[in-house]
Amino acid sequence: MSDNQEVKDQHNEETATQDQPVNETTEDTNDASETSDSKIEEDPLAKMEQELKDAKDQQLRLFAEFENFRKRTAKERIEMFSTANQELMTAMLPILDDFQRAIKAQGDDASVEGLKLISQKFENTLKNKGLKPMDETTGKDFDADTMEAVTQIPAPSKKQKGKVIDELERGYMLGNKILRYAKVVVGQ
Repeated sequence: MSDNQEVKDQHNEETATQDQPVNETTEDTNDASETSDSKIEEDPLAKMEQELKDAKDQQLRLFAEFENFRKRTAKERIEMFSTANQELMTAMLPILDDFQRAIKAQGDDASVEGLKLISQKFENTLKNKGLKPMDETTGKDFDADTMEAVTQIPAPSKKQKGKVIDELERGYMLGNKILRYAKVVVGQ
């Protein structure tokens, strides 16, 4: 039995030695748990602060995006109202041109006075709706931004080279937008 006793004692010593480091590891784990618990307590706060910061940032971005949308739609609405009659005005311009040609052809007869009154009333109505005639172009330098050259003819004099010799149709604007370019004859 003494051999058995020795084996038991040796086994108990080994077990005690093995248990001791296990206990130390458990204590280290407990210390680590306490440290990680304090980090976990701090992490949710930091996490919530980050989420709050992200939410505020997202809210600011959405607000800015909404403001840009609101301004853009307001601008588009104003532009739409100012050019809403564009098709109607474009259709009316040939009638206005015909009135002006008829008045030029008739001269100063008394019978033309009624035609002149109708023409003026028609022009005033279109002006009240936003139509603006462009300035007279005859004698001015050709400007491709506001004029359309229908033809070029030899200039009667050197001074008239590159200038408008005749205006066939007057140009018109609706608001700040060119509705029709002036159709002109340019001297070469």
